[in-house]
Amino acid sequence: MEKIIMTGVDGNFGGTAARSIMKKVSKEQLIFTTPNKDVIKQYQDQGIETRYADIFDKETLLKAFAGGDVLLLISMPFVGERRRTAHKTAIDAAVEAGVKKIVYTSIVGAGEEECNTYEVSDHKITEAYLSSLDIDTVILRDSQYAEAMVSAFEETAEQDGILKNNMGNGHMAFISRDDCAEAAACVAAGAGENNKIYDINGAQALTIAEFCKIGSEVTGKNVTYSEISDDAMYAFFDAIGVPRSTEGEWAKSAKSFPFCSDGMVTFGRALRLEQMNVCSDDFEMLTGRKPLSVREIFQDLENHRIGQRTSTEA
Repeated sequence: MEKIIMTGVDGNFGGTAARSIMKKVSKEQLIFTTPNKDVIKQYQDQGIETRYADIFDKETLLKAFAGGDVLLLISMPFVGERRRTAHKTAIDAAVEAGVKKIVYTSIVGAGEEECNTYEVSDHKITEAYLSSLDIDTVILRDSQYAEAMVSAFEETAEQDGILKNNMGNGHMAFISRDDCAEAAACVAAGAGENNKIYDINGAQALTIAEFCKIGSEVTGKNVTYSEISDDAMYAFFDAIGVPRSTEGEWAKSAKSFPFCSDGMVTFGRALRLEQMNVCSDDFEMLTGRKPLSVREIFQDLENHRIGQRTSTEA
């Protein structure tokens, strides 16, 4: 019986993936890991084998991954050398523990040579490290979460109704975070082929102006789009207390922007330059259904807000 290890089940993404995979395979096949002991108890009560794992402590990871065959490694949300180190530590522990396959959640743009955003660079390095090892891998390059832009839309609607950012006329196939988690659960459970890269994206590539138009039609709240420069984008985030990097308690800085400005500004620039304009049918092939459209996401807003995030989750 193949054992499937899932990391980060205390996060929004990881929790959704965990609930999904529990419907696809027997509980005896699952090992859930998290540094959050309160969450561990929640899954223990449901009959799932749970293990404590500190992403920075290889010894705890070796114990957590022991006996596992497939590892779903959900990428860390903090950025830079800290994330690269965490990913490498987890991968090394998995290899040493005898894991046979690693499923890794990467990001749109990681396949573009010129795309070097604050977020994407770490994923490129992790992907390259995985490809250098003698182990089966599956890379899932997730598009931008629609929920992130839904939060920006709603905050804008409460203010002046003009969403300002640096994305310009670039296109993004926005996808629900829950759909990304569903694709990850499907692949961890056996969907797809080994040693493949899949683009996990929404059904249609949209500009942010088109995104706002759909949101306005569905909600009745009129939000329009206005492009601003990268420097103006930084100034906006600085003014509302969003930190530049993911050091410290970055996720608590601003309710609608639980990210860092270096990540959002460079991401917007890459989107504007069409370095993230990817639209495939990989999601449907892996899951057996179409991804939620942006219109459907706005029609179910209560379940598609970015929500509270922690500094250790996706």
